[in-house]
Amino acid sequence: MNNFDRFHKATSYIESLSNLPLFADFMSSEKTPHPEIYLKRMSYFLNLLGNPQNGFKFVHITGTAGKGTVATMIHNILAESGKKCGLFTSPHVVSPIERIQVGSLYIAPDEFADLIEKVKPAIDEANRSGEFGRPSQFEIEFAIALLYFKSKKCQWVVLEVGCGGRFDATNIIKPPEVAVITCIDYDHTDVLGKTLKKIAFDKAGIVKRGSQVFTAEKRPALVKMFSDISEKAGATFQQISYEDGADSNRLLALAAGKYLNIPDEAIKKGVETTRLPARFEIVSREPLIIVDGAHNEVKISRMISELKAERFQKLLLVLSISGNKDTPAILKQIIPLADEIFFTRFSSRERKPAPPERLLKESERYFKVGARMETFLDVSDALAEALRRAGKDDCILITGSFFLAGELRRLWYPEERILKNRQSF
Repeated sequence: MNNFDRFHKATSYIESLSNLPLFADFMSSEKTPHPEIYLKRMSYFLNLLGNPQNGFKFVHITGTAGKGTVATMIHNILAESGKKCGLFTSPHVVSPIERIQVGSLYIAPDEFADLIEKVKPAIDEANRSGEFGRPSQFEIEFAIALLYFKSKKCQWVVLEVGCGGRFDATNIIKPPEVAVITCIDYDHTDVLGKTLKKIAFDKAGIVKRGSQVFTAEKRPALVKMFSDISEKAGATFQQISYEDGADSNRLLALAAGKYLNIPDEAIKKGVETTRLPARFEIVSREPLIIVDGAHNEVKISRMISELKAERFQKLLLVLSISGNKDTPAILKQIIPLADEIFFTRFSSRERKPAPPERLLKESERYFKVGARMETFLDVSDALAEALRRAGKDDCILITGSFFLAGELRRLWYPEERILKNRQSF
């Protein structure tokens, strides 16, 4: 069995565990009102593995939009300064190895498979004797990341939370050197709460004693909440000020780099060389084809701002959205811009897509006059029809979900290529 086959067998194994109650399922269930059990479960699992979370200096990042970008920028800043640094982000776009990175390379497929074999006994033990059962897929991947960073002798680890912050598996770590909270908006409301204050309070759970806290949030009430929580926790708080339209993600990364006494040249290079898949990613020019994983109101808004800088005639939209999202908030922004819309659904064990027919019906009030719309159950068929109808001066925009973006990005960047090169591009 070659390394790629071993890798696929390993990923199939952990995906088979995805029928476990996840954090989102737990928080939305009336039967399980104590979300702290997730941290207890993670703690028990890591203890079985020898507590690989110990011995690192951490940077922890939460927020609604921009977490992955800020995390990657800070990782690159530390790496450019010569520090051995690991990066853990989620979700991945095409391949699970994209979640775990040291320096410029993702974890190798054979090393991923080896670590799965290493953690299997602990998974079985947690299943047999753990008070809260075996770990979820996300928790297993996080543990694998920590073990990998330990094997590579990383000094620093940059962590993006999976969901929220307070009860997220990544919050098992000791107080981070830096805690970053990007801007707050409505997302995962079924998990984190229906109000911005509830969402912000959950995300502020990553603040710990001795940490330096940075936020790009501007709303006075939320800024005061972060400041008060930081003061109570014994952390130092700083709000990053900026003008509307400025890149707040970049400013947060710069602030973190300066606080950590990274040389200016390393900070500049780390930020400028950051490139992430499915973040307004142009994969073709004739026609213009853009892949963007924007999946909530604030991310769609930022994507539209970037779209306005591109020149094209017609906009053809290939759209799928997770069923648990605030679809009207997304649709009202993007639908009026499109000349043709191809509603579809992605395939994922982690999320269920909204039915294409539902998206079409919810979009009816937002269609521009003369717009054309169709539904497709197969994403490949949706894209094929968009390609058939697009002229070389038109734009095809693939958006609404990271799962959709990943499923179609494979056409330009197959997983086998990513596994071989250990890079997304």
